[in-house]
Amino acid sequence: MNLSEMAVRAKQASRSLRQLDNETRNGVLRDFAWGLAEQAEHIINENALDLEEAKANGMSEAMLDRLMLNKSRIDQIAEGILQVEHLEDPLNRVLEERTIESGIHLKKVSVPIGVIGIIFESRPNVTADCAALCFKSGNACVLKGGKESYRSCFAIVSVMKEALKKHGVSEDAVMLAEKPSHEETQKFMEDKNSVDLLIPRGGRKLIQAVVEHAKVPVIETGAGVCHTYVDESADLRIADRIIINAKCSRPSVCNAMETLLINSKIASFYVPRIVKVLKEHNVQIYGDERACEIAEDIYKGNETNWATEYDDLILNLVIVDNVQEAIDHIETYGTHHSECIITEDEENKNAFFAGIDSACLYHNASTRFTDGFEFGLGAEIGISTQKLHARGPMGLRELTSYAYHLEGKGEIR
Repeated sequence: MNLSEMAVRAKQASRSLRQLDNETRNGVLRDFAWGLAEQAEHIINENALDLEEAKANGMSEAMLDRLMLNKSRIDQIAEGILQVEHLEDPLNRVLEERTIESGIHLKKVSVPIGVIGIIFESRPNVTADCAALCFKSGNACVLKGGKESYRSCFAIVSVMKEALKKHGVSEDAVMLAEKPSHEETQKFMEDKNSVDLLIPRGGRKLIQAVVEHAKVPVIETGAGVCHTYVDESADLRIADRIIINAKCSRPSVCNAMETLLINSKIASFYVPRIVKVLKEHNVQIYGDERACEIAEDIYKGNETNWATEYDDLILNLVIVDNVQEAIDHIETYGTHHSECIITEDEENKNAFFAGIDSACLYHNASTRFTDGFEFGLGAEIGISTQKLHARGPMGLRELTSYAYHLEGKGEIR
């Protein structure tokens, strides 16, 4: 079955999904989560085959980390699905209610979007997160993952389809493309009759390709050139912890820090200190001219570096004179994802928050918290870096639209 046929079948399934009650949707998700736990060994074995092939094809260590599943990660995926199950029903919420001048009673009510296409790269957990969130919000989904993760994704989707079948729900509610051609994918992205929304998840290159070629509406997600600014008033013990966590805890994800900005008033003593710690964590550093003069064993960086999402143990180090210079740098090279200021100065914190146009702003906390699970959303469909409709981690409510329900007593105009 090609992608276009999948989209048509998903559209048909979406018509019945919008009529399912919350109890049925929750039952499917509960069985999906339990099924993942029960099938963990099989999923890990399939994932091992994907990893073996990816290594043979020269995939980087950072991308292999994105691809890898183990028991702990599967348990976390299952926990996230159960968290989604327990969240409030996002459908049929009355957003507004009033009687208009004609006497007709108006209600603005949340409804599903319809069919959501998710195009993503090598992270198989995206399959489970998106399937769960789309289904709970009454949407069908068509998943197009990277070929390097197909076995893993297929094993996960098979568990979801079993849960759907058990509850008498169309298995076409969740569709997984099998390594489609470029032409097939292009046709899918143009299919406004069957697909209501596209969400790309991955690096900047993937996202821009979807934005440029799609005719279906797109929500941009994922690309994360995230920054941490260490102000002159920062508690440096806090700074040390945040910097190492933001860069090193999992460098392959979009909420990892790519650029560290340090105030020039503390640079002479703090730059050598933090470079030493980062080097102990095997971080490769590209610095601006002033940073290279202060620290040894770092490379000279340039504007290409400042705009790069590394997804690896690579970091930019830039010296700035004040909070406004930090803001200017972030606004010039960032992707409107997640930024942090480490400071004890309330005025500088407020200036940072007011001056930066990003989805998530942090004060004295790691950017690694930009995550649907951490935000209490159970999981996320992606992290939106645009402004229309949704911004930041996208959970259930961001996967709904609304309709006006009007009740009258024979009124005419």
